[in-house]
Amino acid sequence: MPLSNKFGFIGGGNMAEALIRGLLAGGVSPTAIIVSEPAPERSDFLKTRYNIRAAADNREVIATSDVVILAVKPQVWGSVHPLLSDIVSRDLLFITIMAGISTATIEAPFVEKIRVTRVMPNTPALVLEGASAICAGLHSLPGDLELTRKIFQLIGKAYVLDEKLLDAVTGLSGSGPAYVLTFLEALSDAGVKQGLPREVALGLAAQTVLGTARLLLESREHPALLREKVTSPGGTTIAGLHVLEQRGFRGTVMDAVEAATLRSRELGKQ
Repeated sequence: MPLSNKFGFIGGGNMAEALIRGLLAGGVSPTAIIVSEPAPERSDFLKTRYNIRAAADNREVIATSDVVILAVKPQVWGSVHPLLSDIVSRDLLFITIMAGISTATIEAPFVEKIRVTRVMPNTPALVLEGASAICAGLHSLPGDLELTRKIFQLIGKAYVLDEKLLDAVTGLSGSGPAYVLTFLEALSDAGVKQGLPREVALGLAAQTVLGTARLLLESREHPALLREKVTSPGGTTIAGLHVLEQRGFRGTVMDAVEAATLRSRELGKQ
């Protein structure tokens, strides 16, 4: 059954567009979606491309929606919430995808005990293959977390976690696409170095990562077990893996996730 809610977006950037695409693909009517986007050309694009409604301002989004996705940049939130405080009610669910801003920070400016859920999605949501982590705010209702999960399952996988773990999610899956793309670039460069045409090398590298990820998800086997199936005694793969171990490949990846997690915590405090 398609979701029957009325959805509003405050902010119309790439992640908002991904969610709009997901909602429409999930059977939500374009007339049930409204977006407030300050850049006229972007607002017109979303309205024309997806046949949704464009709001004159954020207050119109609040007044005509029962689920509002906060999709503005974190530093903009301070100028957004003062204009909404007199019209927000318990009938409204806020879903925030603003990186680093806690549910408590969203709740604090409002006298009303507002309903908030928080989500950390990642950029593969743009092709409906995102990985999202979801948590509930202090005053959310029992069904709010499930509704949020259903929405974000339309653009990929969604996992419910405690809010204290969302910085780790930011370090892993939020920043993860950048790590994977760096690996893909290096893998394709290595192919070029060995004589492969650039287009072929990049295609082979990308399909290898895509296929391996799908194999892992569908088989539900541990990565080490799947790796063993590729690694023949005395073969090419073990020779390559030996070099990765010598260079500290796994430890470097773990350090990168930890550094991004710590930075997410710092930004949240700011």
